Amino acid sequence: MDKPLAYRMRPTKLEEFYGQEHIVGKDKLLYRLIKADRLTSVILWGPPGCGKTSLAYVISKTTKYKFIELNATSSGVSDIKKIGEEIDNAFLNPQRKAIVFIDEIHRFNKLQQDALLPFVEKGKIILIGATTENPYFEVNKALVSRSTILKLEALTNEDIYKVLKQALVNKENGLGNYDVKISDETLMFLSKQSGGDVRTALNTLELAVITSNMDMDGSVSITDEIIEDCMQKRKIMYDKSSEAHYDNISAFIKSMRGSDPNATLLYMARMLEAGEDPLFIARRIVICAAEDVGLANPEALIVANAAMQAVHQIGMPEARIILSEAALVVALSRKSNSAYMGINTAIEDVRNIDTGEVPMHIRNAPIEDMKKQGYSNGYKYPHDYPNGYVEQQYMTDKMKDKKYFNPKKWEKYYEENKK
Repeated sequence: MDKPLAYRMRPTKLEEFYGQEHIVGKDKLLYRLIKADRLTSVILWGPPGCGKTSLAYVISKTTKYKFIELNATSSGVSDIKKIGEEIDNAFLNPQRKAIVFIDEIHRFNKLQQDALLPFVEKGKIILIGATTENPYFEVNKALVSRSTILKLEALTNEDIYKVLKQALVNKENGLGNYDVKISDETLMFLSKQSGGDVRTALNTLELAVITSNMDMDGSVSITDEIIEDCMQKRKIMYDKSSEAHYDNISAFIKSMRGSDPNATLLYMARMLEAGEDPLFIARRIVICAAEDVGLANPEALIVANAAMQAVHQIGMPEARIILSEAALVVALSRKSNSAYMGINTAIEDVRNIDTGEVPMHIRNAPIEDMKKQGYSNGYKYPHDYPNGYVEQQYMTDKMKDKKYFNPKKWEKYYEENKK
């Protein structure tokens, strides 16, 4: 068998398809459409190894329509036009309609997607697109609007375990011709290590079987250690150019803001293991220290900024310790967004309304003639007064009753110290 186990074990009918019950369960619309061969254009969106291509393969085995498969990385506008010509040829295609499966549809450029659109609009092509990226951002809006977006989830450990069990007994396409000794615990270990990617799990299992020495009785014994040796470093579901990048950094920031130290460290670890620039992470911590901790603990910003400088000077792998300390300081600090909200509101006013003139008594008067015109007249120098504070108007006349700084109860030190 020259093709990998994951390819050979693709299901040919819905009953063999594991997972994604929320879209292909027996009472779900997609299940009924596939069974009735009444499918309309869909875009399958989900992580690698969750069954997007397998689901398209099931459809190819059940539909009466011509099924054409394209890969966005190797197909061009000419291929799409050729398909259109074949669809219009009644001799080659009596149904005058075809199902076109495009893997990695997000890689289609604008010209390719524009060439595809008229055929989809006229119903000559029933599109099945597969993508790991958010189609609302990465796929032509016109194609998205004419398709049903189906979000597939990473397979559960139990789903992957079931697929592995099937592969072990399947003699035609699986490993049923091998006498494999592997415990349920090891199979579940492999399921968990695959990170929801059934393709990774199947190919790891096959590699373990075919590269292990036979026992005296002709069997092959597979242990957790063998699985670990055969599995490449666990794939981190995170790509700096993908939506997962933004999802993960968003989760990291929200975890610090929400004072959850454990989630903060988890999302940081995912970024670091995926090869994220440590300085990128450090900058996010500095921003969070100012935006979300703010005056509730001003020292958090000092720690975060020092961490950013230290990360720049030291680099990985030691930088992970510095980042961890700074992120935990931010996560565990009291929170206040008064500085963030204050400057945002002030900028909004400056952009949208007339905020008035600077009061004359706090204007600068570098020459005597300006003082004669009222510049700086009446200004009270705060250091001439007890505690370095004196009441006087600083706001413009138009904005004198406006409050931008609204302190939380633990920021009252500002009010107390000014007197």
